[in-house]
Amino acid sequence: MATLEKTHFDSPDETRKFRAHGALDVISLGDFTIGKGTFEPGWKWSEDVRPIAGTGSCQVRHTGVCISGQMTVRADDGTEMTIGPGDAFLMEPGHDAWVVGEEPCILYDTGMAAYAKPAG
Repeated sequence: MATLEKTHFDSPDETRKFRAHGALDVISLGDFTIGKGTFEPGWKWSEDVRPIAGTGSCQVRHTGVCISGQMTVRADDGTEMTIGPGDAFLMEPGHDAWVVGEEPCILYDTGMAAYAKPAG
C-alpha cells in the first residue's frame, strides 16, 4: 500500500530560532526531514549557531537549494563558495557561513534534522 503524506511550511513541526538574525522551520515526513532557513542580514554561523551547537564549526552535512539572497560558506580547509538564488548545494561537515548583503538568504536544506540543536 502506498503512503502519501504532505504538510506545509506555513505549519512547520518545529521552529528553531538562531541566537539572532533568523530562524529555521523544520518539517518531517516519515524518516525525511527538511528545513527552510531564513538567514537575516548579519547572520553568521559562528555567531548565531555555534553557541547553540557547541562545536568549533558546523558539523552538519547540508544538501539543498537557495531560493533568495546569498550566503558564503568557508570550509575548515579554507575553500569558499558563495551560493545564490537557484543554486543547489552540498556542504560537508566542517564549515562556517554568513549572509552576504542586505537581503535575507532563504534556503531549503535536507541536512537539518540536528541543525541548530545543542550537541550531545
